[in-house]
Amino acid sequence: MPTTDGGGGSPAGDGARPTGDGGGPTGGGAGLTGYGARPPGKGGGPAPGGTRPTPVPTVARPAAVVRAVVVRAVDAPGPTLVVRLDQLPVGALALGVELARLRQALAGTAYAELNKIALYGPSTRAGHTLDYRFVQALPGGGFDFRAGCGHSLLACVVADGRPGPVTVRALTTGDTIRCEGEGEGEGEGERVAEREPHGDRGAFTLSFLRAPTAPGTLPTGRPVDVLSGVPVSLVRYGNPYVFVDARHLPRHGDDALRDQLLALRADAARILGHPPGSALPKIAVFADGPEGLSVRALTVGGWHPRLALTGAAALAAAGALDGTVVPAPAGPVRTPGGTVTVSAAADRIRVHHKRAEVLGTLELPWRVHATA
Repeated sequence: MPTTDGGGGSPAGDGARPTGDGGGPTGGGAGLTGYGARPPGKGGGPAPGGTRPTPVPTVARPAAVVRAVVVRAVDAPGPTLVVRLDQLPVGALALGVELARLRQALAGTAYAELNKIALYGPSTRAGHTLDYRFVQALPGGGFDFRAGCGHSLLACVVADGRPGPVTVRALTTGDTIRCEGEGEGEGEGERVAEREPHGDRGAFTLSFLRAPTAPGTLPTGRPVDVLSGVPVSLVRYGNPYVFVDARHLPRHGDDALRDQLLALRADAARILGHPPGSALPKIAVFADGPEGLSVRALTVGGWHPRLALTGAAALAAAGALDGTVVPAPAGPVRTPGGTVTVSAAADRIRVHHKRAEVLGTLELPWRVHATA
């Protein structure tokens, strides 16, 4: 079940100072839907057994200043605020109250609507370069700490700027993703770039290092489930996804299609243990035709402009499994915003030709939330 934290109290009114020359974002990202309430005993609510916990006094600390980088991945709904863990002050936990104040500091800047936060640092696990944690900001001051975001992961790699392949451990989803610059090495991502004219320097191939057939990719153990009379495939790869063939949905315009998908997503959420108002699972509808697969996907708050990076990986994983409703992509996948290129191997799924750019840097106040 996704975890939310409303931030507990009004954020401090600290301001942000830009430190870079990067241009402003082309958009602040889609709006988001709400999550479930906090469990009993948190945020002042009654504890189990009907008793009310004794309030714990908080200790006000002066704000430290952290340097953050704003990065936008091409195809993403909005930019990501990227913070290195070694920039955080001693005692920082990067949980609800602290992140709410961080977002409040963005008010009045070009990034006031930014709703994706990525924290990263050197990995503590052998064979990995970076550890990365993604946090999705929700309206009203809450946060989701369980979803993944491949575009925000790429934002960390671009902000870090180290050369060579980078292997990232995604702490929120448990995935291991290898990022390789196309045209700079000898991996499969580079061979795809050589074969296709739009693969060039500056673009990345992201490899999800888990076999599509690994246990857990089909969370119900079935390649097809029937939700409200509609056959779908539930796939957990990068993020949990629901895939539905457009032939099984009546067509009455975008609004009606969105409502149908939201209803199916709510059914799937109950099966997978997520609240119906949660951002998980994600959902996408596809059509298979002479020109190959075309896909439309919902992000929280509306239609995704193209397809989430984790959605592309999950689509390819579903297509690699026998019996799912998703055919294996035979070429670039068409989306409303352009094509997405994926490939499947026995031990991994690759998403090709991904790009991101640094928009600027900010100095932001960070207040450590402490209890006495």
